[in-house]
Amino acid sequence: MADTTKKTIILFSGDLDRAIAAFIIANGAAAMGDEVTMFFTFWGLSLLRKPQAPKHKKGFLQGMFGAMMPSGSQQLGLSKMNFAGMGPRMMRRVMRQQNVMSLEDLIASAREQGVKMIACKMSMDFLGFREDELVDGLDFVGVATYLSEADEANVNLFI
Repeated sequence: MADTTKKTIILFSGDLDRAIAAFIIANGAAAMGDEVTMFFTFWGLSLLRKPQAPKHKKGFLQGMFGAMMPSGSQQLGLSKMNFAGMGPRMMRRVMRQQNVMSLEDLIASAREQGVKMIACKMSMDFLGFREDELVDGLDFVGVATYLSEADEANVNLFI
């Protein structure tokens, strides 16, 4: 039977708007006293990348993934109306004007509230990311670990 105080979120997307939505939901659930686990996989790993990550020798395709993917939350684009990078700047400006927490503040709040953030080890291997290239405080696991968390939760979201 699912625990009504446990939630999981898979963040597959590397889009700013979707990451904001995922962290708003995670923060809301944590504020209600729920245990929240976020599983970052494929493009969702983008927002966990350190902007100044250590350099490692990688294969050609893994090097291309690293070069083409955003390095951290500040570089994420929008899923719609990206406008060659203008969309995220406009969105962040409106968020500031409306006193909406930035993605970076939402991430910090989630960490303060104990939201568990786990990175998909298989996606990391596939994309050529090493643990030291991602932000601190993560668990690096396989899909079975996420599925175990999801089995216990009453809400599982895929974003």
